[in-house]
This record gives sequence, C-alpha cells and structure tokens, in this order.
Amino acid sequence: MKARQALLALMMVGVLTLAGCANDSGDQAASSRSSSDGSTDVGTDSYDFIVPTLDGGNFDGRSLAGKPALLWFWAPWCPTCLGQAKPVTDLATRYQGRVAVVGVAGLDKVPAMHDFVRMAKISGFPQLADEQGMVWKRFKMTEQSTFVVLDSQGTIVSRGRVDVGKLPELLDPLLVG
Repeated sequence: MKARQALLALMMVGVLTLAGCANDSGDQAASSRSSSDGSTDVGTDSYDFIVPTLDGGNFDGRSLAGKPALLWFWAPWCPTCLGQAKPVTDLATRYQGRVAVVGVAGLDKVPAMHDFVRMAKISGFPQLADEQGMVWKRFKMTEQSTFVVLDSQGTIVSRGRVDVGKLPELLDPLLVG
C-alpha cells in the first residue's frame, strides 16, 4: 500500500512539473473582479498577510500598499524559475525603491527553497517561504514561474506567465505620475 502511495505521489510530481514548467507563453489568467480596462482590483484584504521569509524574518503584505509591486511565484524544482532568477534579480536592482519586488516560493519545503536561492544566487529582494500557499491562494496562482504586477493602488495589471524581458513594459508605465 505504501509503495502504491509513493508511486502515485511521484506521478503527481511529474505531472505538476510538466504542467507548471512550460515555456513563458505570455498568457495571463483572467479574474472575476475585472474593471472595464481589464485590470483587477485585489482589494485591501489581499495585502492582509504575514508570511515567513527565507532569511528568517516575516513579510507583512501591507508593506506592498502605496507603490507598484512585482510578485514572482516560483518553486525550487522548476527549471524555468531557475532561468528567471538572474533577470528577476536584475529587475529588483533596476527598480529598487520604486517597485516592490518579492519572490514567493511555494510548492515545496523551506530547505529546498534555501537550496534554490543559493544555487540561483538570488539576493537584494525578499523571498517568502510560502509553504502553506497563503499568498499563492490570495493572488489565485496555480502554477510556478508566474508573475503578478500590481499598481500603487493594489490593482492587478497582469497575472500569469509573462516573459521576464517584457516586465519593464508593464512596470515602467506604473512609475509615471
């Protein structure tokens, strides 16, 4: 019985890996609370969370309010996420102080998340250890290597798979004004 359960679990990991680490096709998930311009208001409740960070602290979601934010949802076993690590780190440096860039690790345990951060040489922006999927659920994320871009009012400008190279096209207009 245990062998059968282990085989089933292994098969599920394989299916999730194949489904979630696809290429960056640019498709964005729709939301039920869209405005007439296609943006989505996440509401103040979406910022009401406190999640541990991989550096041992806590991240208060309310700190995202008031300026644009880029949330990068990644998993430690995802090769696409590994390829995105350097460009996302570069974006965090480029937009430091103007856009809150936050990595949201999930779909695994904290030790694997630490290993990924070390291997990918990620630094300079917070990495959330979202083992329970609290932030993933709040932003309706169902797979890794995806992004949420929020404007300064907390409205979702983009959610889903986005080519990392195209993120400045989404972020730059949020800085005007």
